[in-house]
Amino acid sequence: MKTLETERLILRAWTPEDADDFYEYAKHPEVGLNGGWPPHTSRDESRQVIQYFIEANDIWAIVCKESGRVIGSVGLHADNKRPNIKVKELGFVLGADHWGKGLATEAARCAIAHAFADMELDLVSTYHKTFNARAKRVIEKCGFTCEGILRQASRRYDAQIFDAACYSVLRSEYVN
Repeated sequence: MKTLETERLILRAWTPEDADDFYEYAKHPEVGLNGGWPPHTSRDESRQVIQYFIEANDIWAIVCKESGRVIGSVGLHADNKRPNIKVKELGFVLGADHWGKGLATEAARCAIAHAFADMELDLVSTYHKTFNARAKRVIEKCGFTCEGILRQASRRYDAQIFDAACYSVLRSEYVN
């Protein structure tokens, strides 16, 4: 993965050495809940997820330049709802200690710019559970257009089913 940089962040490939930082934010009950996964219960669990990230090769670790610690992740994944190969789905997670500082928006904008400039994508999509107001705000600040609500589109780890808000931004619409 290409390493990307913003004013306050470095987006880089995950390494096994990131397990302690990842566990620290992934064990918070609200972090995973918003993304649909259970809070991590051990560093071993975090190590296993990092191994998946490394193999998938489509998820960056978000590193805070000031502290040097991993504080979240941002990825560009296949969008299974769209067959166009020049489309990716943006996903992002940020540790609760860093919410409200504009860091998720900064990381997401960097990934989107990379998607259009370097990957030459036609469209970037993203989704959020309708209860997740923080994700909605990041998505809006990144210039996405709401396409609508996919009813009963997301099943969380605890078997609860939620509606998902669907957004996209076209290359022609994106202003970096």
